[in-house]
Amino acid sequence: MKPNDRSIQLDQVRLIGSDGSQLGVVPYARAKELAVEAGEDLVLVSDTSNPPVVRIMNFGKLCYEQKKNLKAQRKNTAAQKSKEIKFHINIDQHDYETKINKAIDFLDKKFRLKITLAMRGREMAHQDMAFDLMDKVMEALAQYGEANGKPKLLGRNISVDFAPKN
Repeated sequence: MKPNDRSIQLDQVRLIGSDGSQLGVVPYARAKELAVEAGEDLVLVSDTSNPPVVRIMNFGKLCYEQKKNLKAQRKNTAAQKSKEIKFHINIDQHDYETKINKAIDFLDKKFRLKITLAMRGREMAHQDMAFDLMDKVMEALAQYGEANGKPKLLGRNISVDFAPKN
């Protein structure tokens, strides 16, 4: 009995065939015989039900498919990547347009985006200009992504996150 031969008292078990058909409630010894005749393993599917459910199947194939499904799930979760674009208050118009175009490209490719405006030196005295620039950036990206809240000042940086629109 795989995956682990625990000391469960199995007098009667509900048996499922290798093709998925219900073979009914049979004694454990008979289920084991049928599995050996089929050249397969007897796998415990549910030990909490009454009677426990066992299935005739290839245990190695089951392990392989579970690993394959787990790998596919991890592959899909890794698709949620985040990109960041940094601005400064005294950005030139062409540099601003280039960064906005890159941000639009990221949002079109369904990446999450973080816009950060870093302030250096005396720029901290002109936070109103920084927030005006962030409002301008948010307005430019509004049709391509949803801003998650308002821009927040954290230390010398003002940042806001964007999620792509569906």
